[in-house]
Amino acid sequence: MLGPKLMSALRDLGEKLILLLPAKLQPMARWRFIKFGMVGASGTVINLAVLFAAQEYLFQNIADFHTRLNYSIALAISLATISNFYWNRRLTWRDRRANTESPAMLLFFKYVAAAALSIAVQSLLTKWLAMHMHYMVANLVAIVLASVCNYLANDKMTFRRKANAAIKPKARDETKPKH
Repeated sequence: MLGPKLMSALRDLGEKLILLLPAKLQPMARWRFIKFGMVGASGTVINLAVLFAAQEYLFQNIADFHTRLNYSIALAISLATISNFYWNRRLTWRDRRANTESPAMLLFFKYVAAAALSIAVQSLLTKWLAMHMHYMVANLVAIVLASVCNYLANDKMTFRRKANAAIKPKARDETKPKH
């Protein structure tokens, strides 16, 4: 795990990069979805790199293309999901960390559950599109289409805001005499 000093340095670097943008674009760069997109872009690089390495090298002894692709997709999505969870928790939704007492592993399971639909969409789209185009291009298209689903599911389920319970005044104890 990355230490607090490194995380702080990464956030500072991010802020410095945002300051390089024109003034009108700086507020947009701080938006949650932009951060989610940046994390997703890093996950996409991991996904594509692992998919290629697994399909071309790691699982090369599996003769059937589609069986090999199934294993390669599963590994690529798994590693990208772990990376994306880590960075989304640290960067995208870091302001909501105080909203939960849940241990990281429980949040990770929620993250995976919330992302399950997008993982299924990505896998099925990749396999379907791979019949019509190169599997790497098919995977990239599927990642883009599944990302909106992934964002919404995680924003509403994994990293959701706690409902602000209205603070109600204490009810008068009816057993006490009224003055």
